[in-house]
Amino acid sequence: MSTITPHKLGVHKILKHVPLNAIFDAPSKRRLAKAVNIADLRLCAKQRAHKMVFDYLDAGADDEISLRRGKDAYSELEMHFHILSGLKPPLDLSTKIFGEDVKLPFFGCPTAGNRMFHWEGETAAAKAAQHHGSLYGLSSLATTGITEIGNLHKGPKVFQLYVWKDRELVKEVLAKAKEGGFCALALTVDFTWYGNRERDIRNDFSIPPKYSINQMIEAIKKPAWTYDFLSHEPYTYACINTDVPADSLAAFVNSQIAPEFDWKDAEWLLGEWNGPAAVKGVVRPDDAKRAVETGFSTMWVSNHGARQLETSPATIDVLPSIREAVGPEVEIIMDGGVQRGTDIAKALALGADSVGVGKPYLYGLAAGGTDGVIKALEILRVELDRAMGLLGVGTVDELKKRGPSLIKRRNASARDYPDRYAFERGYGGGVI
Repeated sequence: MSTITPHKLGVHKILKHVPLNAIFDAPSKRRLAKAVNIADLRLCAKQRAHKMVFDYLDAGADDEISLRRGKDAYSELEMHFHILSGLKPPLDLSTKIFGEDVKLPFFGCPTAGNRMFHWEGETAAAKAAQHHGSLYGLSSLATTGITEIGNLHKGPKVFQLYVWKDRELVKEVLAKAKEGGFCALALTVDFTWYGNRERDIRNDFSIPPKYSINQMIEAIKKPAWTYDFLSHEPYTYACINTDVPADSLAAFVNSQIAPEFDWKDAEWLLGEWNGPAAVKGVVRPDDAKRAVETGFSTMWVSNHGARQLETSPATIDVLPSIREAVGPEVEIIMDGGVQRGTDIAKALALGADSVGVGKPYLYGLAAGGTDGVIKALEILRVELDRAMGLLGVGTVDELKKRGPSLIKRRNASARDYPDRYAFERGYGGGVI
């Protein structure tokens, strides 16, 4: 027997005509305006989003060791800057990703189910990417359709695909992506099992929330998020089948993910796509070499946001070995642990051609929709521009060429971390 929910009763069709969003969102907008860095955006997101939703975004696997290491690893890298470089702002942050011109060497990673964070969902991230002239990445488990994203973002776009069992489903989705103007494909290969995310288990995570006493209490605490949820259409997996409700996430993933997917299957997929393609989830040089031999044009160094295999390595630590393995001509994207523009600069200096960010822009999304994502990318843009200027490099190409001489590793110490409250701030800087 199915549960009767507000959406099944049609409550959203009534509430969408009652303009209370502005009232509930007023405190969130004030907090967003005061945010200085990504750590501040994280706190804004935590104050606006349902606890279950925020923890889903914020968490890592198991004891979250990899999550902490992924951020801490950047603290062990010092920036040895040049002086009197004759530079003046603004610097040239433009580059190419998947062979396409973009204005920024970083972008928002494709992430699933954006509408759970804010009703605007993927459209907010697409508008922000269009605003900044950056690459946009869409997940195959998005809650916004390919056509709608194509209408919002006219620049380069990458479509992310999981290792599905159903080849007909794969063909159908790839055809939609091509028709929608997506220039590249990213195959996620580190999601053959679902990671153990214990915050989700403790919160009894579900999409949408179960109408338990605890979930309803948490919903009452976050009126802006709750009104968004109740006054808009229920989520669906819009890139796959709009008839698949988003509340079947676990069941759908378990039924479609193919743990047996191997290199031969990857060859078949590349043949079906026949265009620029990245293998997303590389942390080993031998896998990178084989991926190049298989036909992937781009190595995407990633550990899935430290949400899959606990104690997987920090991506910034393995990046130089991946660059050495594939040589200077193969494109490398890296994501993982990025919280600052200086983190992006270090990744570019150590071998990445571009950098993906996940949590930073999702914090912005959960904090304030389109405005929040635009602000998240702007914070990182300003920080990267400043870091490059102080390093003495005027372009992304110059940073990549001179990078190894600019970044030096040192042993970590307690002085690298602000204070005992750093964990509460997401290992970041100032507070609101």
